Amino acid sequence: MLLENIISREVSSIVIPNGITSIGEYAFNGCTSLTSVTIPDGVTSIGAYAFMGCTSLASITIPDSVTSIIGEGTFSNCISLVSITIPDGVTSIGSGAFVSCKSLTSIVIPDGVTSIGDAAFSSCTSLTSITIPDSVTSIGANAFAGCTSLASINIPDGVTSIIGSAFAGCASLTSITIPSSVTSINGGAFAECTSLTSITINKPEGSISGAPWGATNATVSWNG
Repeated sequence: MLLENIISREVSSIVIPNGITSIGEYAFNGCTSLTSVTIPDGVTSIGAYAFMGCTSLASITIPDSVTSIIGEGTFSNCISLVSITIPDGVTSIGSGAFVSCKSLTSIVIPDGVTSIGDAAFSSCTSLTSITIPDSVTSIGANAFAGCTSLASINIPDGVTSIIGSAFAGCASLTSITIPSSVTSINGGAFAECTSLTSITINKPEGSISGAPWGATNATVSWNG
């Protein structure tokens, strides 16, 4: 059973009834007073923009039954969202899923996720740490752009390319290590990373063109 766009935008708390298996697109979009949501076991998917603009929602627990998440813009502009638990069965995080979640401080991406969409965490200005599992092979354009508090990040061995301005504007990032699996890096990947002084590449010197990829203060060390 699909839970579709609800009628009242003024709801502050909701318990989704048993029997619902899918939360549809825009279901809670713009519920600015919503502070609490209980999602039952049995829900398997959460649609695009389902919680977009729920500006009072501070935390949410997603049950292990959910496997199709996080859709495009699912939690975008949830500016009070401090914490969220992503279940182990999730395989992808959609474009803009958490864009402008300005209170989100940390997030653990579970093993099994293979792709992080374009701008997935863009402008999460309070995000200081994120754990990316080895299962991830694709990091989208602008995925972490504008995460001004992000001080460190790991890029898993399976990632083959860093596209767009993936880490542009990460002003607190001081160093980063690029695994040997990466074969290409976009020219502006680290633009405006003003504190980034060290980029370590586990490949032979010059094997990836465009260094230092917009990081004007960085020294590139090749370890191939």
